[in-house]
Amino acid sequence: MITEAEQRRAQAAAVDLILAAGLILRDDERGRVEVADFGLGSLEAEGAQILTLVQTERLAVKLIALTPWQALPEHWHPRVGDDPGKEETVRHVAGDLFVYVDGPPTIARGRVPTGKEHLYTMRHELVLAPGDQRTFTPGDKHWFQAGERGAVAYSFSTTARDVLDQFTDPDVQRVTVVAGGDR
Repeated sequence: MITEAEQRRAQAAAVDLILAAGLILRDDERGRVEVADFGLGSLEAEGAQILTLVQTERLAVKLIALTPWQALPEHWHPRVGDDPGKEETVRHVAGDLFVYVDGPPTIARGRVPTGKEHLYTMRHELVLAPGDQRTFTPGDKHWFQAGERGAVAYSFSTTARDVLDQFTDPDVQRVTVVAGGDR
């Protein structure tokens, strides 16, 4: 759970990162930045700010803004009925973005959130430069982390059913609760 003040601060930080990346936001989009704390109560360490630009039955386009050292928890996109699951391409725009996938452990620049070592099992570190991208097929376990400058990335995917994503951390709640109301 986060407070309305935390939500406003996180939205403002995300908007600042997005604008500093040279991207344009309409006034109505600034207030639509979703603040996801994943129910973990440590937004600065684990969370994400997400602006959905397009969401149809076949396509989703989002902007993901991570504040300095914020990690989007380890997750994967599962099969949903006859659909094999979300396929996603993340394209780095600005800042420092570390992506963690299956492979030999090479984590060097990023850091696993304190006390969560057993919940961040993907330790093969990819350091993306602006313009670099990575595609995740359905079921690929992965997580992201911003470095000291924060990060902004696009997420292009097949239909997004974010509330159905699976997380290594059993305490994750995909729908953020804002004190005084639901979001």
